[in-house]
Amino acid sequence: MSERFISESLTPIKGSFDPTGIARGEPGMPLRFVWRDRPLRVVDVEEVWKTSSPEGGSGEMYLRRHWWKVRVDTGQVMTIYCERQAKRRNAKSRWFVYTVVDPPGASPSS
Repeated sequence: MSERFISESLTPIKGSFDPTGIARGEPGMPLRFVWRDRPLRVVDVEEVWKTSSPEGGSGEMYLRRHWWKVRVDTGQVMTIYCERQAKRRNAKSRWFVYTVVDPPGASPSS
């Protein structure tokens, strides 16, 4: 099982966001989403973390991304993240698949 770098946007399915994060003022992770035209469902959350970086020249730290390592219904383990602020080049994309680990014996999804 090797981790593959993906870095592609995903499309959350409306109404599938986990309300726990939203209640804390964080993005609610989508429990169902579409990636590469395939609907997927999160069956387990293995890890959650955040990353920050300095803002401009001020040196103040700014929260940039929320990360989740999840297992989906295909058996794949995916690292997904949410950009706190969408990039201007594609303002609608805030959610991304960062890496994928395929289950043992499965051929890598294209």
